[in-house]
Amino acid sequence: MAEMNNIVSGANIHISDQRKIVSVSNGSNCETLTSGGDENMVDNIKEAGGWFAEHCPIWPGQAHYIKVEKVLFEGKSKYQRMMVFLSSGYGKVFVLDGALQLTEKDECSYQEMMTHLPLCSIPAPNKVLLIGGGDGGILREISRHNSVHHIDICEIDTVLIDVYKEFFPDIAIGYDDPRVTLNVQDGPEHELLDSPFFKLAAKALRPGGVMCIQAESLWYQPFDIKQLISSFRHIFKGSISYAWTIVPTYPSGVIGFLLCSTEGPYVDFKVPVNPIDPDQISGVAKQPLKFYNSEVHSAAFCLPTFAKKTMDLNV
Repeated sequence: MAEMNNIVSGANIHISDQRKIVSVSNGSNCETLTSGGDENMVDNIKEAGGWFAEHCPIWPGQAHYIKVEKVLFEGKSKYQRMMVFLSSGYGKVFVLDGALQLTEKDECSYQEMMTHLPLCSIPAPNKVLLIGGGDGGILREISRHNSVHHIDICEIDTVLIDVYKEFFPDIAIGYDDPRVTLNVQDGPEHELLDSPFFKLAAKALRPGGVMCIQAESLWYQPFDIKQLISSFRHIFKGSISYAWTIVPTYPSGVIGFLLCSTEGPYVDFKVPVNPIDPDQISGVAKQPLKFYNSEVHSAAFCLPTFAKKTMDLNV
């Protein structure tokens, strides 16, 4: 694999859970979609009086409800169940295996921050690997960077991609970028913290290259973020920072990001050395940025006192 400037994981990675790691391949593993094959999600909405409820043991003692106006699609692939519904307050909503993945209203705060926090922290990024992120929103955001000349995305399920393209075209438009190469293949299951995944990621990056992964919430951490930071310091040997953004439909309302760089040119993630004009329309995106700007970039690394103590981010 050629050396890269940046690795972004757009998947929901829970370090304490077993997740499938997607390998880079040119093969296709498409499964025919069967609509209406599993009625659990729709039945749950009916039982809840027209409300979608997301509750999970990872976030104990709470559930998030969204009013459903109309179920637009329900079906399943070989790997997972999917549902798209129109909500009264957040536009169209995508649900995967009962867990809310994104809404039209607030997807920008996650997609833009996940992308531009790492890419705006290094000068002229040119190769990017995206693991997960099958909705195409992060691809859309990467496309805004003119210096990038090649983008690989690794996904497990082409059916999921097709559903996003049909119901969320302004998000899935990221696949229209000619710089994008889609790699689809299933892979072995690993616990990420004990797997060679991050070592391989560090090896694939150039000196001073960066990686960004989702790191859950400041309020609910299903994995030991302090242990992860300690491991990353030894693996990547560069700088490491934790940032966060506001996502109203995510449990607790915030999502965190862990960013790290390999040994080489120093990367100060708090300073956007490669700024992007928030008012400019570029790449395949049809609209300018909605959430990210340079001020928000720097502010995202300002942590509450309890989080600083918990994470031990003395870098």
